[in-house]
Amino acid sequence: MEKNKVKIGVIGIGHLGKLHTKMFASIEECELVGVYDKDIDKAKLVATEFNCLAFNSLHELLDKVDAVSIAAITSVHHEIGKYCLQKGVHIFIEKPITVTIEEAEDLVQTAHEKRLNLQVGHIERFNPALLTLEKYNIEPKFIQTDRLAQFNPRGTDVAVVLDLMIHDIDIILSLVKSEVAKVDASGVAVVSDTIDIANARIEFENGAVANVTASRISQKKMRKMRIFQRDNYISLDFTTGVSEVFRLVPSNVDVESAHINYGEIGIGEKKKKVIYEQPEQREVNALHYELRLFILSILNKEKPLVSGEDGLRALKVARMIIEKIEESVKKVL
Repeated sequence: MEKNKVKIGVIGIGHLGKLHTKMFASIEECELVGVYDKDIDKAKLVATEFNCLAFNSLHELLDKVDAVSIAAITSVHHEIGKYCLQKGVHIFIEKPITVTIEEAEDLVQTAHEKRLNLQVGHIERFNPALLTLEKYNIEPKFIQTDRLAQFNPRGTDVAVVLDLMIHDIDIILSLVKSEVAKVDASGVAVVSDTIDIANARIEFENGAVANVTASRISQKKMRKMRIFQRDNYISLDFTTGVSEVFRLVPSNVDVESAHINYGEIGIGEKKKKVIYEQPEQREVNALHYELRLFILSILNKEKPLVSGEDGLRALKVARMIIEKIEESVKKVL
């Protein structure tokens, strides 16, 4: 590895793979070596656009790089990821980490044994709306999420739980510092052969509850999360990157000029002010930030912010939800 430069390649040059290639071409801490796709003509077009090589085989690419980004379809994540790790190459792998829990466990174990970095592409962790909460103490009691998308054939090879809902599952698991105690869920297939709309209730051992809805057959897009905790209500819009915070503070606390006082609630010593603030939005391209942090984790020999273990945890909960939905369907039949 050249000093302060990670030699990187991209595997799978579809919509996401092309975006990854574009981002890596602009990250100064890495050298974009090339791309690989079974469709060599597609790979050549992207390679020409971003001034890198198009490799005829995965083996040839891995001989030239320190790390790869795997943006191929989910069904081949394990096969490709395992091969890359065995070749001594760090991997960034798009979400979901794999199709099955066993496959994910195998990748995590292999990365650990080989002492290689494995980062999972849960991009919403790097959304400006979520990044604004870094200065707050987040201890959720109840979380409501709605992730609705218009139909797109891309992604229908897996259930909407693995395609869309898993974003929110990962965020919820990162915010609620407790083990999952119980899951209830329902969902249906409407336009594809897999689940297109789903709702799940996740209960945690510490008493926190998350109500999660995802659909890929909606007329309008929506990517929102609402967090309720003691003396706080937080609203996140992942589409706009904006967050809003309502807080209850003692009535004798002075309100900062940047905040809005919505009045008071309660009486006597229990009286509190209702304070509204909209934290300053960070100007960041979530994909660029996510991929750059992967590169920096390799250079600094640090664990990735969204590790293979994180991807595995999210997958386990997603699989629990899918199993609950399948059970409910069987009861109806």
